[in-house]
Amino acid sequence: MSELDFLIRLVVAFGLGLGIGLERQWRQRMAGLQTNTLVATGAALFVMLSVMVSDRDSSPTRVTAQIVSGIGFLGGGVILREGVTIRGLNTAATLWCAGAIGALSGWGLFFQSTIGAIAVISANLLLYPLRYRINRQPLRGTELELGYSCQIICCRENEIHLRTLLLKLVSSSNTMQLRSLLSESIPDNPDRHSIKAQLITQKRDHAFLEKIVSRLSLESGVFSASWQIIEQESP
Repeated sequence: MSELDFLIRLVVAFGLGLGIGLERQWRQRMAGLQTNTLVATGAALFVMLSVMVSDRDSSPTRVTAQIVSGIGFLGGGVILREGVTIRGLNTAATLWCAGAIGALSGWGLFFQSTIGAIAVISANLLLYPLRYRINRQPLRGTELELGYSCQIICCRENEIHLRTLLLKLVSSSNTMQLRSLLSESIPDNPDRHSIKAQLITQKRDHAFLEKIVSRLSLESGVFSASWQIIEQESP
């Protein structure tokens, strides 16, 4: 491999990785501009190294297989589990694709690597709105369940009343089911209690949760009332 050929392949890998990284950085993901660029560039360097070294143990196909394994470790580092929520799967998949595009560039397959980069960027840009629209559809008839978490911070004297009121409000829904209800004192302030309820449903109803929280916040002794969605994956 000539020095010019080496430089061209490296620049192509760098540029395509940079393009993927720009989209990730724009969405402010954990693995952004630098990470995707480095993954694509590193994959190209390893492939070109195996091409330049005339050794039976440095087969390009064998090195490429090791690149896939190495990027798998990087992908595992950006996948986070927060309770029942898993984040970073899309970022890890993008890193995996960036490595493949870098490997293609290292092989000198510029057309294929360019098409691959366009496909990855298009998937991240164009499929996100589609996924959002699909997620807004009712979940009935599917095996999927949407989870909500509701939390109230209140005085110890009002804990029983608010707990009973929360159960009454939840039972008024025909679609929500109570998964768990936990009431405990706050360690730093024993005079305050935390009431946490987890609800599951097959119908998205943010307005109902907002109605519950608004109703509970009107009660005396309530310091804060909030709700959030759980069991949803971030892009």
